[in-house]
Amino acid sequence: MTAASEDGERCYRPNVAVILERGDGKIFIAKRYGLAEAWQFPQGGVDAGEGIEEALYREVEEEVGLGPEKYEILERRDGYRYLFPDGRMKQGFHGQEQTYFRGRFLGEDGDIDLGAHASEEFDAFRWIEPATFRLDWVPGFKREVYLRVFADFFKVAL
Repeated sequence: MTAASEDGERCYRPNVAVILERGDGKIFIAKRYGLAEAWQFPQGGVDAGEGIEEALYREVEEEVGLGPEKYEILERRDGYRYLFPDGRMKQGFHGQEQTYFRGRFLGEDGDIDLGAHASEEFDAFRWIEPATFRLDWVPGFKREVYLRVFADFFKVAL
C-alpha cells in the first residue's frame, strides 16, 4: 500500500471504514465523543507499512473494542474520497481515500466496548435501518461519500 494516492496536486491518506450489520439488517453507527447528533461508522487511517485489512482490524479493535472473531467481512469497495474543509491539511494530506467494508456482526451488544482504547472516539452507539441514516449527522465535507456508500451498499438514496 502506498502512503498516499495523488489526484493532481492533492494527496489522500489511505483510510478504512466498516459498516457492521446484524442479522436483522440493522447497521451499527456510533456517536462522536462529546458531540451531539454526530453519528458515523468506525473509520481510521492506514498506518505506514500496514495492509488495508490489517488497518481495518486495528481500527475496529481500537474504536469499538471488537476483535476480528466478532464480525466477518462480506464486501469491500474502494475509492471513496473526500477533502478536508477549507483547504486544511492533516498529517501532510489534503483528504482521505477510504476503503469501505461491510461486515456481518457475530457478537452481542455487550461485546462492544467504546472505551477500549485510551483515545475514545465514540460515547454511544445504536443500530438503525440503513434508510434512516441522516446526512446531517456527518460533516458537510463527508456527505458525498456517505451518499455514495449508502447507494452502493444498500441501494438507498439518503
